[in-house]
Amino acid sequence: MAVVGAGPIGLAIAWRCAARGLRVTVHDPAPGSGASAVAAGMLSPVAEAYFGERELTGLLVASAARWPEFAAELGEVTGAALGYRTEGTLMVGLTADDLAEARRLWAYQQELGLPVTPLRPTELRDREPALAPRVRGGALAPTDHQVDPRLLVPALRTAAERAGAVLVPGAVRRLADVDAGVTVVAAGCGAAALTGLPVRPVKGQVLRLRAPGGAAPDFRHVIRGYADGESVYLVPRHGGEVVVGATVEERRDTDVSAGAVLRLLRAAVELVPELAEYDLVETAAGLRPGTPDNAPILGPLPGRPDVLAATGHHRHGIVLTPVTADLIADLVTTGVPDPLLDPFRPERFGRTTEEDPWN
Repeated sequence: MAVVGAGPIGLAIAWRCAARGLRVTVHDPAPGSGASAVAAGMLSPVAEAYFGERELTGLLVASAARWPEFAAELGEVTGAALGYRTEGTLMVGLTADDLAEARRLWAYQQELGLPVTPLRPTELRDREPALAPRVRGGALAPTDHQVDPRLLVPALRTAAERAGAVLVPGAVRRLADVDAGVTVVAAGCGAAALTGLPVRPVKGQVLRLRAPGGAAPDFRHVIRGYADGESVYLVPRHGGEVVVGATVEERRDTDVSAGAVLRLLRAAVELVPELAEYDLVETAAGLRPGTPDNAPILGPLPGRPDVLAATGHHRHGIVLTPVTADLIADLVTTGVPDPLLDPFRPERFGRTTEEDPWN
């Protein structure tokens, strides 16, 4: 079999399939250079549960539940650190308007039965004294964790290669050029040209800060919040890094704009004032693979049972890595689709091009 794309999704699929005894070739001219290179690595099935996305939320919850075992197994196989942390996520609102907007979402998340614990301002600052005194309130999502994608992707590559997968550093222009009984397209935004599926680039700009002297940041939880109407997240790393993100733009370029940097920094410092003293060490932009309903596309292409899609993960690629890998590996090896795949199959969009995109 062949896997087109060596981001976390493609590499995890390759690892799972190779570990089951399949001969796997992975095609990618620059493994790990896609959206995962700038991703923050939040494993957030609760905080990312949005109105009208119940089926997607179910998949997020299912995948997040697999992450502890997935991380442990990957660490055991490779000996690599993944930056996997379980302190949980604080969701906060800076102003009364911000808090009102956040509470609408928390109420919806609680209706779904997700673990969301509202906290008063004093309770928030007991957990994270670095939060600004202006923060009006928040909530704890204890099961929303994090991992470092820049550690995850090399570990997945090592695991896949040790299981017998072979990486070919070349681009695939047409699926007809791939010599394999089964081909899995996990090429992110590149899946559109290969398959005709409605996968579009959604630009995200992200910043990386570093604590003075390389010390650990003075907060432990991932912090997601609204600050004067601006949505922002802050992801602390053990090495002193804080990832600040992210814009959501219907654009295809990867330029970093001064306006985006300004908005993200302003919101970040409003929530955690000490960040104004941190070093700004990186600005970056990436392209998420979005779909019309914001959900991934998983399963055989219409009329092509030998071509499986594993793309369109948008902002959820890291958290959905374990469940995507398991579902696709099961489908490849047994030929029987798991019911979890049903809402995400490619045929929900029909055929999207008049010409055959595979030849």
